[in-house]
Amino acid sequence: MPFDPAAFASDLTALRRELNASVGEADLRHFRKMERWGRAASALGWATSWVAPNPISAALIAVGSTTRWTIVAHHVSHRGLDRIPGGPRGATFAKGARRFVDWFDWLDPEAWAYEHNAVHHSRTGENADPDLVERNMQRIREADWPAAAKWAMVGFYACTWRLTYYAPNIWQVLRTKQHERATGDVMEETLLSAFDPRTASGRAFLKSIAPYALVRFVGAPAAFLPLGPWAATNVLLNSIFAEVLTNLYTFVLIAPNHAGDDIHRFEGPHRDRGEFYLRQVLGSADYRGGSDVSDFLQGFLNYQIEHHLFPDLPPLKYREAQPRVEAICNKHGVPYVREGIFKRVRKLLAGMVGDASMRRTSDARAWDRSAGKEPGRAAGQGEAISVVTATVHQTSEST
Repeated sequence: MPFDPAAFASDLTALRRELNASVGEADLRHFRKMERWGRAASALGWATSWVAPNPISAALIAVGSTTRWTIVAHHVSHRGLDRIPGGPRGATFAKGARRFVDWFDWLDPEAWAYEHNAVHHSRTGENADPDLVERNMQRIREADWPAAAKWAMVGFYACTWRLTYYAPNIWQVLRTKQHERATGDVMEETLLSAFDPRTASGRAFLKSIAPYALVRFVGAPAAFLPLGPWAATNVLLNSIFAEVLTNLYTFVLIAPNHAGDDIHRFEGPHRDRGEFYLRQVLGSADYRGGSDVSDFLQGFLNYQIEHHLFPDLPPLKYREAQPRVEAICNKHGVPYVREGIFKRVRKLLAGMVGDASMRRTSDARAWDRSAGKEPGRAAGQGEAISVVTATVHQTSEST
């Protein structure tokens, strides 16, 4: 049966209306509970960090920092709680001095909101998507290096990526847009240029990340000096360890969302709502979960497909939406990827070093003929999958 993008969009739009209408106090209570869990992890981690350098304190600090980004900042920035009385408002979240209270990290909240909410979500999987891992890792993928050198580079990025990739990347995406609006000229910079103190943009970026560095690695250890220099030293060591763990943790949660040899890349922008919805499903992957504990530990990023379809919902709604979105995809023959997070990480890493590549709409039919049905899907859906991916290719060519 031919894929009907209008019918697919109609089913998802109806679900969206239903989910929007049911957002209420229960969602806010759940959000506050997740927020308390994150704050409790941070408080316990810092409270024990002076005793000795140890992985438990560092891990608790990392969990708290990750929760603040993936659950709190992420959903508030998308205004997922705006429609609930008493809920946090995206328009004021982390603005100005509130950055120190709401979401204190390397990442500039304004830059994050633009790069992630406006650009990434509207251009998912396209060359214009600033978070397209395969394109961002192209030099390493194509480099004539020993495998060990490629894996070393991936390890370096994984341990440092909030500072070495994400913070400068979102900063430059925003500043480039502001520059183009002001001058009409295209500004091209590398990630390293964001750290250049000789330029106005570089100085502004360094000023943006300096508060976090000073508080985390100077202020926090200094606060424990009354307990002795050894206590302050322990806090510093645990702060550094926590920073590495936070990078690794967020890398594992975030980077595999749109990567893997079963995830699609697209040429050009989507043409209509049906194709937009289709691309969000074909270009995203879910992780398994379903309980408060598993979803909390995965930052609710295990519902990436649902989030990309309906970005302005509170986290609990994605758990409710997941089986219904999967059912709609099955009804229309649309491949729906949902696997364990560590399996997704393995696929991400293979793509980063060039051992595997994402699917392109232009070779989707060839893949279907050679590989047959999608693993884990019912027999007889291979034809529907081929029609779906061919539709994306055709509409992309027409834009």
